[in-house]
Amino acid sequence: MTAPTTHLVASDAPILSVKPVSVPTSGRYADLVVRVSAPVAGDNLPVILFSHGYGESMDGYGPLVDWWTSRGYVVVQPTYLDSRSVGMPDDHPLRGEIWRQRALDATRVLDALDHVLGHIVGLPERTDTTRIAAVGHSFGGQTTALLLGAGVIDPETGDEFRCADDRIAAGVLIATAGRGSDLSPMAREHFPYVNAVFGEMSRPMLVIAGDKDDSPLTTRGPDWMTDPYTDGPDTKHLLTVVGGEHSLGGIAGYDVSETTDENPGRVRFVRETVTAFLDDALKEDSAGWDRARADLGGAGGRLGTLESKY
Repeated sequence: MTAPTTHLVASDAPILSVKPVSVPTSGRYADLVVRVSAPVAGDNLPVILFSHGYGESMDGYGPLVDWWTSRGYVVVQPTYLDSRSVGMPDDHPLRGEIWRQRALDATRVLDALDHVLGHIVGLPERTDTTRIAAVGHSFGGQTTALLLGAGVIDPETGDEFRCADDRIAAGVLIATAGRGSDLSPMAREHFPYVNAVFGEMSRPMLVIAGDKDDSPLTTRGPDWMTDPYTDGPDTKHLLTVVGGEHSLGGIAGYDVSETTDENPGRVRFVRETVTAFLDDALKEDSAGWDRARADLGGAGGRLGTLESKY
């Protein structure tokens, strides 16, 4: 069945955002709040659930979120408990469970999606909640991977924790940690839950890795970030960003101090490629994705290369 067309007044349509929107929860250190962004006009709008990196919040990632919203997506950004804006003490009992809490919070947001959308007048009627993608950067990539069917080895029990959500049709993992077997000694001590198992992520997925993203979390080099693609089953794509470090040119914000490889062109490249993938996966609009695959396949281009497996 053909997906309904997303109608947008212009390719760079004006957008609006509302925050904070509270999502009902209990037993949490702080209220679960989200930011919801949408184009001012348009209907049949798909949804992106975006998970931020460790310490970030719903207020970040403007270079990505603003772009996707203006291109006809509703973007929902939860603030997870590890956010610096929450201020959870390091010795709080939930601190070691943040990896699990993130995934459960993401599910709660989807459960309350009608409530969230209702904070912008008329948005529920303009949104197609049957078309949802999950996107995450860094630690948010692990959160997204869980929604897509990955497991995480619980460092306390050794069991695999899983919470796949069938409402997610496709996903994007940006600069996401690889196999836990390759964690550095520092990471094993402080972040033992960065230990995902990717073999059951069956939905279409784009993995994005910078070829200069040399993380202190691993004993390997930048190719560690390609493990979700390598270990995942078919219908996966790997975008390798030339010269990209962990922030991939500055995707986390317009003026953020943690960007070590500031490059506006690289940011544009990442967000446009993600848009092309999501247009193909959610809107059945394959033109941009076909161009990306043609331009970036094989030897690729100046900014990156793209490989796929089906």
